[in-house]
Formats: sequence, structure tokens, C-alpha cells
Amino acid sequence: MEYINKIELRGRVGRCEIQNFGSSRLCRFSLATEYGYRARNGEPVIDTNWFNISAWDAKGTIDFDKMKIGCIVSVIGRIRTYRYADSEGVERNGWDVQAYKVSIVENPDNEPIIPQSSL
Repeated sequence: MEYINKIELRGRVGRCEIQNFGSSRLCRFSLATEYGYRARNGEPVIDTNWFNISAWDAKGTIDFDKMKIGCIVSVIGRIRTYRYADSEGVERNGWDVQAYKVSIVENPDNEPIIPQSSL
């Protein structure tokens, strides 16, 4: 039996931070996804979820410098869980998405999108 840990997301970029580690770069960004439906009373509802994404650069990957707040990106990766202690010493659980494929679908400046390589 094969076990699968895979997630695919498409949404808008929130904060975006790039860190350099020698010749490698790590891009950490938040991604907002939306799901629309109608409530029982018929009113439209938009459910927004935020995801924390981590992506390492690799040969032939997208240029992280082109990612801006508001860009629509597509992400494929896996969910990673971790434990940490908060400021009061209480142990908490967290999770983020380790991306292995990121591509820019649309940017807020309406610049032409060139197809991107995968991570």
C-alpha cells in the first residue's frame, strides 16, 4: 500500500520573504484560497483559508523576485507538521506546505506571464 501526502493549491500571495543560505534561496510566503457557497438563507459566503508555504529554489525554477503580494500562484507540495513551544511554554502543533512545484498564474501588474519551470 502506498501512502500519499500531497496538496495542490491555487490562490493569492500574501506576505513573501526570501532568505539566502549560501547559494540556495528559500522563499516563505502565505497563500490565500477562497471557497464560495450559499448559506441556508441564500446569502453568498466566501470562506478564505491561509496557508504557509516554503519553497527552495533549484536549477531552472521560477524567479522568486517576481512573486509579489497579490500574485495568483499554483502550488503543489506536501504537508509538514511540527511542534513548538509558545511564549508561555505551552506545546503547540503547527503545519505548513513544503512546495516542490510553484508557478505564477497571474500577477497584479498585468505583466505577461511566461510559463515557469517547476521546483
